[in-house]
Amino acid sequence: MEIPAINLKAIVLVHWLFTIWGSMAWLPSSFAWGNFSVLAVGVWAIAQRDSIDAVLMFLMGMVVTILTDIIHFGIYYPINDFATESRRDVFRFSAGMAILSLLLKPVSCFFVYQMYRERGGDYNVNFGFPSVSRNREAYQSIDQQDESTSPANPFNQAQDAKQPGGDVIC
Repeated sequence: MEIPAINLKAIVLVHWLFTIWGSMAWLPSSFAWGNFSVLAVGVWAIAQRDSIDAVLMFLMGMVVTILTDIIHFGIYYPINDFATESRRDVFRFSAGMAILSLLLKPVSCFFVYQMYRERGGDYNVNFGFPSVSRNREAYQSIDQQDESTSPANPFNQAQDAKQPGGDVIC
């Protein structure tokens, strides 16, 4: 099954729109600053189509904003601050759009990761633990040794010191 190609422009546009709508009523300016700065890195990734770093930074920024959005929702979600009906509707719309943006971010991260792989990125995580490698190109076969690296007769060095007449040179 092939993964559908989602345009990076569409991802940035959708999250930009949801960030604007989510910032309308109740979230602090840090929510908007964090999300808009990550979207600016997304614009950089759009502008430089060959940059692996731009896509990786956009992906990491999206992952970080998932965590910061959860923190913002937990801290700033009001209990009964919007008493009037008109303010309550704006709050519901804004909260719904911010939550929808948060729910779409993991899906967007998946598609951005696919774009990262298409651009040639290969992110290997190494925590310093020893690992088994299957790369055997550096090993030399026991059956076939190079003649240039090993002497022809390593154990019988006395024969090399003799002259053809049988005399030993001192």
